[in-house]
Amino acid sequence: MTKAVVIVNPTSGKEEGEEYGPLAKKELEKIYDEVELKWTEGEGDATRFAQEACRSNVDAIYAMGGDGTVNECVNGIAPEANRPIFSFIPLGTVNDLGRVLGIPMKPKKAIKELTNRKKRTIDIGKINDQYFVDIVAIGSVPDAIHEVPIEKKTKLGPLAYVVEGIKALNEKEAYPFEFDLDGEKLKEDSFLVLVALTNSIAGIQTMIPDADVDDGYLHLAVVKGETIAEKLDLVPKIFSGKMTEDENVLYRRFKNGVISLSDTYEKDIVTNVDGDEGDVLPVNVKVLPGHMEVFVPDTELED
Repeated sequence: MTKAVVIVNPTSGKEEGEEYGPLAKKELEKIYDEVELKWTEGEGDATRFAQEACRSNVDAIYAMGGDGTVNECVNGIAPEANRPIFSFIPLGTVNDLGRVLGIPMKPKKAIKELTNRKKRTIDIGKINDQYFVDIVAIGSVPDAIHEVPIEKKTKLGPLAYVVEGIKALNEKEAYPFEFDLDGEKLKEDSFLVLVALTNSIAGIQTMIPDADVDDGYLHLAVVKGETIAEKLDLVPKIFSGKMTEDENVLYRRFKNGVISLSDTYEKDIVTNVDGDEGDVLPVNVKVLPGHMEVFVPDTELED
């Protein structure tokens, strides 16, 4: 007897979870003997539901929500010895992992694709004791982006992050970062540090073009521009896939590293992990190659 669990965040996106949850259940009942819907009510629910599903030996876990819901589910699955196949129906603003895996951004189409599937193995990132599937962002620009109102995210989507990021460039300071990446030690002043698993960041799939979800590496980009002109010069390069080639960007790929601040800097800097607040620096970051299996569309269906 086969069973799938669908973890639904009813407040994601435009609060469409209540409508799409039952539709996903109906579609999945074509391939599973039992499909259970689990509705989140607060922070941590999706992680707990996913962990319980792993320990109940279900065949698959599906998430319905935004990047935060996906991250919570991954944090419930990744530490477990038994890790069921994972997939999701995007409802949020950005949905970076969905873009990389070819999952449709329209919920109804994503639901139709649930039975049209193949398996793919993906890497998972780990920062201290937390897991991530997209990005760790550190610095003054992520601080500004974290404050974007939910109404603006819903209205503008990924563009909201770009707009707020550009607004922050002229008024934010650089921080004295130190890096130990697979034994290579580096020091750089920067207002923006990115550690990415994939090429899609804030919905922009050209920011770190060499990154892939299953390449076995984390990808570091340290932005160093001092003047506003140098910072703004990066914007078109972000969209053309040339950012990591810029002289004001330090780019490295690595497997295991430590990110910290100079001993002379006394303020706390908080990381942003998959769009939500993470730990204060210093942090240990590493990649777990091929750590999870996911379902992705086999071939894209017509609308």
